[in-house]
Amino acid sequence: MPRRSDARKSVLQMLFLVDQNPDADLHWIRNSIEEQLDDEVLIDFAWSLFTGVRENREAIDERITAVSDHWKIERMAPTDRNVIRIGIFEIDRIGTPAAVVLNEAVELAREFGTEHSSSFVNGILDKLASQGRSASE
Repeated sequence: MPRRSDARKSVLQMLFLVDQNPDADLHWIRNSIEEQLDDEVLIDFAWSLFTGVRENREAIDERITAVSDHWKIERMAPTDRNVIRIGIFEIDRIGTPAAVVLNEAVELAREFGTEHSSSFVNGILDKLASQGRSASE
């Protein structure tokens, strides 16, 4: 049975695809997500992550850039920046607890990134999540 982790993997793959091919067909992406997940609740969750990150990318990237000392967003590995984008969107807009998102993001970075991706993603997301917690306190 697919899980939310599977939905996040699918979204990461589709965001990576769009990074490499900005003209990618959204209907094809939606169909790919549906084929990968085959569960309506997870498909809706994945699609909300995908479209949410895409629609809010500029604001998300500004936040990432503000906390990523000496790293411009375009210089980050595509996998790392998309894992971070998914994570911050999920914390801010979907309301998933930061601890869950951080754990999931680190696992995605381990699976799809480089040997340093998990610690990089963890550091950036932790800073961003801390900002969100401070703002809501």
